Amino acid sequence: MRALEVVYFREGSRVPMVDWLAELPLDARDVCIAYLRLLKQMGFEARRPIAGFLGEGIHELRAKRRGVNYRMLYFFHGRSTVVVSHGFVKQRRTVPKIEIQRAVERMARFEADPIAHAFRSGV
Repeated sequence: MRALEVVYFREGSRVPMVDWLAELPLDARDVCIAYLRLLKQMGFEARRPIAGFLGEGIHELRAKRRGVNYRMLYFFHGRSTVVVSHGFVKQRRTVPKIEIQRAVERMARFEADPIAHAFRSGV
């Protein structure tokens, strides 16, 4: 299995994933970054409990730290790239539809212009 490139969705100068990670407590950030590295290695093979498919081409990374559920939504671009849309703290039983819709909209924008919307994460 070959590692995928992990990129973050970018809108102009704003990178939602970078902003979100910067706001997390250090231990939670470390856990989320570790999950992103796992995603890089596992790619399409990532399954529960690490990852899950939400529909409409959107997947979730399912990190947890100190009883808090952290979710990072992503989609695949071709066979070699995974694009992380954004992250959030999951406070309900299911992922809110608004979060999935946000990722779907970002996927459409990314597919229309991958160069303009890709931020190389370094993960």
